[in-house]
Amino acid sequence: MSSVARARRAVRETVSGLPPAFWWLWTSTLVNRLGAFVATFMALYLTLDRGYSATYAGLVAALHGLGGVISSLGAGVMTDRLGRRPTLLVAQASTAVSVALLGFVHDPVAIAVVAFLVGMASNASRPAVQAMMADIVRPEDRIRAFSLNYWAINLGFAVSSMAAGFIAEHSYLAGFLIEAVMTMACAVVVFVKLPESKPVQSAGAAREESVGLGTVLRDGRFMSVVGLSFLVALIFQQGSVGLPVAMGAAGFTPADYGMAVAVNGVLIVALQIPVTRFIEHRDPGRLLVISSLLAGYGFGLTAFAGSVGVFALTVCVWTLAEIVNAPTQTGLVVRLSPVHGRGRYQGMYTMSWAVAALVAPLMSGVVIDRFGAEWLWGLCAVVGTVAGVGYAALMRRLPAETTETVETVETVEVTETAGTSGASGTTGTEAAPTGKAPAADRTVGALGGKPEAGAS
Repeated sequence: MSSVARARRAVRETVSGLPPAFWWLWTSTLVNRLGAFVATFMALYLTLDRGYSATYAGLVAALHGLGGVISSLGAGVMTDRLGRRPTLLVAQASTAVSVALLGFVHDPVAIAVVAFLVGMASNASRPAVQAMMADIVRPEDRIRAFSLNYWAINLGFAVSSMAAGFIAEHSYLAGFLIEAVMTMACAVVVFVKLPESKPVQSAGAAREESVGLGTVLRDGRFMSVVGLSFLVALIFQQGSVGLPVAMGAAGFTPADYGMAVAVNGVLIVALQIPVTRFIEHRDPGRLLVISSLLAGYGFGLTAFAGSVGVFALTVCVWTLAEIVNAPTQTGLVVRLSPVHGRGRYQGMYTMSWAVAALVAPLMSGVVIDRFGAEWLWGLCAVVGTVAGVGYAALMRRLPAETTETVETVETVEVTETAGTSGASGTTGTEAAPTGKAPAADRTVGALGGKPEAGAS
């Protein structure tokens, strides 16, 4: 078999078996990320165009992150109570309006308030998207589905990052408005094409009906995953927080940092799909242990970097960890979440990344200022080791995955333009889902940076 034939077969196997609804998610995610311009130039907009200090820009970023932390749990509750579709419509429409508004406000207090609202709105869609994906994709296909979605996120991010510079040269306001329009377009797709996928409460699910935030907090096994996710997120955040600061202190230019970190996006786009094919049916516990160690020691090796080339090599190591960790971790979260509590569980998981985004800048700044960058990279290695040991202990006590209980799912009749497989409201199962459709994901808000590794 020729290499071309093998490549075609690999692509066919990668995309086959997923419901049409998933591809609405994939397409809308890609469109959303292609329009994520503000994430790239927000700091420059505040400091260069508006003339505010770097301290103020940092405060705005922190408020944006705080909004994300607060909305994680609230959006999780909305996802379970109101449904996936209403939550996504509210989140995406609110994001579009608040991003557009952010381009017009000039008062520093107003900017800070709107940035907080953007953080809340943009982060609110994550629990709903992840719950929807779990609803519509068969358990055995979830790792592949999460990986394809993450690939779309990074492809869109790579393109939008390059386009953002050209747009900013002409008009910062245009960047805000383009992102708002593309986000609203994704909300329209949700409204027109994608029906609700929330499982119907049945008599047999009476026990799950009482799932609340207290239930999530008392679930020791799941909260252990949340804690380990927080540790891994702290490490990955250093790619956009500690690494540029350390390289700048060592005399490297912003262009040097850009060249080194660009390897991350290129490798994810090139390797996410083939690596996922390799890991798809392998032991998730082992994969999480390996990815935690690769992340920790990948950043740990940065202590020995003295040139852009060596920095790029360290980026290769922790990028491989990111490729493995992202779909595997998300799949584990779904596995541990009760069907009727997926929104709350996903909200708690999302919050671990939001909190890490708040803590990481403070941690890296204090460590670098007081002890030096080498201590930060050594700390990353220690944290990665702790996370790896934690995953090894957790997965050893995890029961074997069993066939999921059949659940009746609410559906909305799908128009002919939505595809052939989701024609009408029928009952579906976790083992053989119908064409229930998820919606677009806003993985990074207008003030955020690169999409989180754990996000889908």
